[in-house]
Amino acid sequence: MENIGMNMVLCDTNILIELYRENHTIINTIRQIGQDNIAVSDVTCAELLYGARNKAELKTFRKDLDTLTVLPILQEISTMAVALIEKYCLSHKLALPDALIAATSIYHQLFLYTLNIKDFTFIPEVKLFTPR
Repeated sequence: MENIGMNMVLCDTNILIELYRENHTIINTIRQIGQDNIAVSDVTCAELLYGARNKAELKTFRKDLDTLTVLPILQEISTMAVALIEKYCLSHKLALPDALIAATSIYHQLFLYTLNIKDFTFIPEVKLFTPR
């Protein structure tokens, strides 16, 4: 396990989507965390880019993602995600993207900021970020 920064918070894809929707609660929380303390998984990058509706939006997403700390899917993260899928796919319907994000959070010892708490709450090793 690798700790990349004491104040870093891993953001799930839905947090970035809410920023683009100008959700003021999320915007204020991200300001409190600080942009330099925001990390995202390669999975979040891929999901956000995949959801682009046109070339302009794709370009905006790419530009914005380039300002964040992007954490690659390392072999250890991949292995951990497979183990999480095996453990939770039947009981909790854990999906591959969520398993990879959870494994990234666990591996780097980061709090995970997500609006889909139910997708991660059953994984005891995942520390969920709670806004103040």
